[in-house]
Amino acid sequence: MRTLDVYSRQSCHLCEIMIDELLPLVRGQFEIVVHDIDSREDWKEKYDTRIPVLEYDGEFICQYHLDRQSLTRILSKTPNEPNS
Repeated sequence: MRTLDVYSRQSCHLCEIMIDELLPLVRGQFEIVVHDIDSREDWKEKYDTRIPVLEYDGEFICQYHLDRQSLTRILSKTPNEPNS
């Protein structure tokens, strides 16, 4: 299954909101992988106060709040995986 990456940290209210909004929109299409930026120094340096950040395949989608238009644009140009 394809994955969406959310860069987050513990106790981040905006991160929780983004994930809660994202789940019903991508259920069955994408797996959401949440990365704790405090677990790696490079993520902490890159994202620090920009969280949450949503990416697909290394491509930036949005930060702070879910941008549904950007998400839709990414989803529309991403082919579905064939059923196994």
